[in-house]
Amino acid sequence: MNIAKAIGQPLLNLLLSLTVIVTIWWGMLWVFDVSPIIGKGPDDIIDYLFFTEDADKHRDVVFGDFWITMADTFIGFTAGLLVASIVAMLFQLFTSLEAALMPVAMICRSVPLVAMAPIVVLMFGRDWAAVAAMGTIVVIFPALVTIVSGLRSAPATMQEVIHVYGGSRSTLLRKVMLPASLPSFFTATRVSIPGALTGALLAEWLATGDGIGYGIVQAVSRTDYDRLWASVVIVTLASLLLYSCVGVVERLVQRRTGIGLAA
Repeated sequence: MNIAKAIGQPLLNLLLSLTVIVTIWWGMLWVFDVSPIIGKGPDDIIDYLFFTEDADKHRDVVFGDFWITMADTFIGFTAGLLVASIVAMLFQLFTSLEAALMPVAMICRSVPLVAMAPIVVLMFGRDWAAVAAMGTIVVIFPALVTIVSGLRSAPATMQEVIHVYGGSRSTLLRKVMLPASLPSFFTATRVSIPGALTGALLAEWLATGDGIGYGIVQAVSRTDYDRLWASVVIVTLASLLLYSCVGVVERLVQRRTGIGLAA
C-alpha cells in the first residue's frame, strides 16, 4: 500500500500536468485563431506520427532525433549533478573554499548560456564534450545552491553530538549532513532534468548539429510545422515523465529511510 501510494501521487501529478498543458494548448490555438497551417493541435500530432501515409518515416525522424537528445541530456545531467554534489561537499569540508568560489559561481550563473556557447564550442569542439560542458553549466549552479542549502539544514543538535565526541568535519558530513540533505538532493535532481534538457537542445542547435535541437531548426527552415510541433511535444512529454520518475524514486527512498517524509 505504501509503495502504491508513493508511486500513485507522482503519476497523478503527471496526469494533472498533462491535462492542464493540453487544455492550454488547445485554448491558445482557439483564442488566438492560429492558422492550422502553423498551429498544430494534439490530434494533428497524433495523425502525423501514427495515421498519415508517411507516419513510419515521421516517427523514424522524430524519435531518431529524440534518442540523440536523451543521450545528450543524460550526459549533461550526470556531469552537472555529479560536479555540483562534489563541490557542495567540498564547500562543507573547506569553508574558505565556499567563500572564495560561491560568488564566482553566482556571477557565472547570471551569464546566458547562449553567450557562453561560442566559447564552449571553441574549447570543446562540436561533439559530446561540448554537450557535457553546456549541460554542466546549466545544471551545476541551481543544483549547487540547492544541495549546499540541504547540507546546511542538518539539525544543530546532531552536529553538536558529533563535535562533543570529537568527530571530524568529514564524519559530520558523512553521518549528519548527507542524510539531512537527501530531500534537497532530490529537489536538485528534479530541477536539473529540464535544465539538462535545455542545455542539450542548445548544444545540438549551436554545436553538434543533430538531435531535436537541430531538428527544430531544420523544421522551421523547411516550414515543416508538423515535425516542429511533434518534436516539441515529444521533448515536453519526456521532461514531464522524467520529472515524475524522480518524484517516484524520492517517495520510495523517503519511505525507506524516513528522511523528509513529513515534508
